[in-house]
Amino acid sequence: MSTDSHQSRAQFATRIGAIATTVGSAVGLGNIWRFPFEAGAHGGSAFIICYVFFILVLGYPVMLSEFVMGKATRSNIFGAFKKLSNGKNTWSISGVVGIIAALMILSFYSVVAGWTVEYTCQSAIGALEFGSQEEYHEYFNDFSSGNWRPLIWTWIFLGINLVVLLRGVTKGIEKMSNFLMPVMFVLLLAFCVNSLTLDKAKEGLEFMFKPDFSQITPSVVLSAMGQAFFSLSLGLGTMMTYASYFKNDTQLGTSALSTCGLDTLVAIMSGVIIFPAVFSFGISPTAGPTLVFEVLPSIFHKLPMGILWSTLFFFMLFVASVTSTISMAENPITYFTEECRMGRRTAVVITILIALVFGTICTLSFGCLSDLTVGGMTMFSLFDYIASNILLPFGGLVISLFVGWKLDRNILIDQLTVNRTTKFYLLKVVIFCMKWVAPVGIILVFLNSTGILTHLYRIALAWVE
Repeated sequence: MSTDSHQSRAQFATRIGAIATTVGSAVGLGNIWRFPFEAGAHGGSAFIICYVFFILVLGYPVMLSEFVMGKATRSNIFGAFKKLSNGKNTWSISGVVGIIAALMILSFYSVVAGWTVEYTCQSAIGALEFGSQEEYHEYFNDFSSGNWRPLIWTWIFLGINLVVLLRGVTKGIEKMSNFLMPVMFVLLLAFCVNSLTLDKAKEGLEFMFKPDFSQITPSVVLSAMGQAFFSLSLGLGTMMTYASYFKNDTQLGTSALSTCGLDTLVAIMSGVIIFPAVFSFGISPTAGPTLVFEVLPSIFHKLPMGILWSTLFFFMLFVASVTSTISMAENPITYFTEECRMGRRTAVVITILIALVFGTICTLSFGCLSDLTVGGMTMFSLFDYIASNILLPFGGLVISLFVGWKLDRNILIDQLTVNRTTKFYLLKVVIFCMKWVAPVGIILVFLNSTGILTHLYRIALAWVE
């Protein structure tokens, strides 16, 4: 079964545009923000070795699974499951989970993205020039816990998404990605070159690249596995949606490999930017999430042309954020247009309005709604926990199981070989990973991210003792 002949649906105009959009979806704050402190907390090179391995055996097969489903059906995640499972509701419902997850992530992700806009503007006017790191800490706390400024930036950021999405797939999403992704890579390269000129750049690079296999522990392996899965935006159906816009002759294996490779390159380059800097200025590589908004601005302040570097860095974060949120929004938009028969303009407005409402609540959870908690978590933390730790692993697990075990093997082969006109030499390896490696890996990611694995370990340890 294939609907590749359906030409009325939007398609990416060029192959480069298709790659730019999928890479833009994958590359986000997780690469530039989360990857460095995860690597810093888990041994640097040991983490990176495991990370690259799991990108290949976990991330690549699941991404291919999404690509296959999207291109074969030319449909949204709900419609793809419905078509490929012959209308069985059990599988289709899992598509709804992906749409809900996308809306939740779009909501709280836009809050942090709004912070990047604030910091870009404040850096540009020289308002982030403080004397001590404590002052940067106070500034971030005062700003993020405010009611109006962070809220306005969240709204502005979602407004930017609205403008791009209203222009459609080719003129909006693809055109934006074709411009912003090269800009981001140029900025990354400039920052890497600058970091390599710092006093202790060699120590930072050794921390990242000098192999130390003795530090590969179960904790490092699990953290690297989770980062590899989450950094590629898998489990949401965003890659499935973008694949539904691919041209008929798109080679999915090459496209997925390019996306995984460039996504990994961004993560590695982010490490090259940050680790030489933290070693040069005597900051722990395990600084954690505060690294971006508190530690790095204090480092930029000490560099020549610090205002310029600070402004460019936060603008780069903004670019990574907007290309990711656009893809998240496109997921429910395609559902509304294809399953609910809405016009695209209406679907875009409704999607952004939903994100606006929940994004407002998430923003204010740092301020006047900080006392509104569920299970001890603020609304921001709750949205993050449910979407990232439960819904994404669930979506990724279902997709890998469906393509690995349920999907007609002829459809899978047709899509991976462009209707059997090309060779896909990794077919057996990829199918094995889809059926066995990815499901086991995703279950471990879920158990680890929710704390269940730690709890089970403690029970087992107490039982042995």
